[in-house]
Amino acid sequence: MLLIETIYTGDQPATGQLVLDFEARTKSRLRTQLASGEEVGLFLPRGTILRNSARLLSQDGRVIEVVAAPEALVEAHCVNAYELTRAAYHLGNRHVAVQVCPQSLRIQQDHVLEHMLEGLGAKLAHLDAPFEPEAGAYAHGHHDTERGATEARIHVMGGAS
Repeated sequence: MLLIETIYTGDQPATGQLVLDFEARTKSRLRTQLASGEEVGLFLPRGTILRNSARLLSQDGRVIEVVAAPEALVEAHCVNAYELTRAAYHLGNRHVAVQVCPQSLRIQQDHVLEHMLEGLGAKLAHLDAPFEPEAGAYAHGHHDTERGATEARIHVMGGAS
């Protein structure tokens, strides 16, 4: 089994891919597989959130690229910035992981939250796409692009996780 314990920040190109959904990218201990099928054990610092394009260094010296897997999402569109801000407030009040897009909000599919958003006047679209929610107020920016990961936790309660 390939062992990975380090976020890689060098210039060496990746030789493999690790395709993970958002939930798996928030786990610091995980047994999974590379896209090639090779078994992998992840042992990263607690609180690490892997982002799309993050690179990892395996114990045998290989560089592995993290790929955010498409997952079932809901995109909420509103008629104006006020309504979009209202929707964001209500999602935040429920501690839901939210991806903020230029004209919309994305969450993982959850029928209760979808009903709430429709009640707030949002138009919803279902899609399969990588999920990259905001890291939270205590992260160092939206994404720590130099490392491809953040050590901030995304606090999620209830429905979507």
